[in-house]
Amino acid sequence: MSFGLNKFLKVILPKGLFYRSLIIVAAPIIILQIIVAVAFFDSIWIKANKGMVRSLVAELKTINDVHANDKINIDYLTDSFKNNFDFEIDVKNDELLPNISAERKFSPMDRMLRRELKSVFGNDNYWFSTTKFKKAVEVQIKTETGIIKFLIPKKRISTSSIRLFILWLILPSFVLVLIAIIFLKNQTRPIVNLAKAAEKFGKGDYVNEFRPSGASEIRKASYEFDRMVKRINRHLNQRSEMLSGISHDLRTPLTRLKLQLALIKEKEISKKMSKDIDEMEKMLNDYLQFAKSQVQEKTTSINMVEFLNELIKDFNNNNIRFNNVDTGIFITARKNSLRRCFSNLIQNGITHGKMVYIKIAKTANRLIVSVEDDGPGIPQEELKNVFKPFYRLDKSRSLNKSGVGLGLSISEDIIASHGGNVTLHKSIDYQGLQVKISLPF
Repeated sequence: MSFGLNKFLKVILPKGLFYRSLIIVAAPIIILQIIVAVAFFDSIWIKANKGMVRSLVAELKTINDVHANDKINIDYLTDSFKNNFDFEIDVKNDELLPNISAERKFSPMDRMLRRELKSVFGNDNYWFSTTKFKKAVEVQIKTETGIIKFLIPKKRISTSSIRLFILWLILPSFVLVLIAIIFLKNQTRPIVNLAKAAEKFGKGDYVNEFRPSGASEIRKASYEFDRMVKRINRHLNQRSEMLSGISHDLRTPLTRLKLQLALIKEKEISKKMSKDIDEMEKMLNDYLQFAKSQVQEKTTSINMVEFLNELIKDFNNNNIRFNNVDTGIFITARKNSLRRCFSNLIQNGITHGKMVYIKIAKTANRLIVSVEDDGPGIPQEELKNVFKPFYRLDKSRSLNKSGVGLGLSISEDIIASHGGNVTLHKSIDYQGLQVKISLPF
């Protein structure tokens, strides 16, 4: 039962920290005001009104008794009530009570007046209306010879301070909740900024100017996040510089080896050694490409449909098919990095298959790009391994015929730096490899 209640509360309660905090602050105030209001109405307002109505009915009973038993002093008594209590009293002989009831069923004033009149005069000996006049209540009492009409000020049966009390009950609550909203907004803003900065960094954008603010705990978390971002950026820059430096330095001895091989008279040995040197140069080129994928680049808004059309046009290959269902799919990303990523994937498809099929779609908050080919595919047990840097496949399909096994590694690294993911599947439609890329908007 407790689990069901927790699940129900999770469904109905808001998910945001601001609104949850607002409930924590505002709920006690509202509950307290409700308790005060109920206690006031039950123990003070209702009892006070009940006493006033009971006193009024007793006065009406007095006039009715004098009218029935003391005809001599009735005029003096009615004049006294008119002057001292602001009553209007009119004795009507040979008249009957109205047949239509004017009582309001859900009015506390009518309910209390009915109870007291009924207990004193009986069921059919009275009639009253609290709506016929704006500031007065009309009460008619049945006598032996006719009826007695009373016009009584409403303030005699109901306290006039109830509206003022309601105003003072609601107004402070509204002001307190408004102050709480302002303070909570200021307290949650640093958390929102921290979340946006983390999301921005997760998508591959660089967070250079992030200022910690807010409470001390939030400032500490923001400060540690800023330090972490700087450490990661420093690590990426060092790795890129190291790979770039190594690749650049190795090119000089390779160039010298090529010149020395050109002077060797034994052409067969020279040819074999040249092939090894060419392979080493390809490795260096791939190293440099991998290093370039880590270079800092500013993010821009990219129309993915136009971007893929331009990329396909650059390939100038009629065996690439682009299935587009939308013309306006925009994401924020690093354009050169994405170009390198999709170029690797399309080139792999062209190398190992005859046709390459590209599809693009979007969900509520993700962009899905599928690159498929009709090649031999990759064995199921090797799908995870091909993402490893420098991993070579020795099967019929090798992604490394024109490289050293960094193509998919670079693509995965670029997509991951944009907050997305890459998955490999067997193509159902074309029986080759399907590379599915998911990127956040």
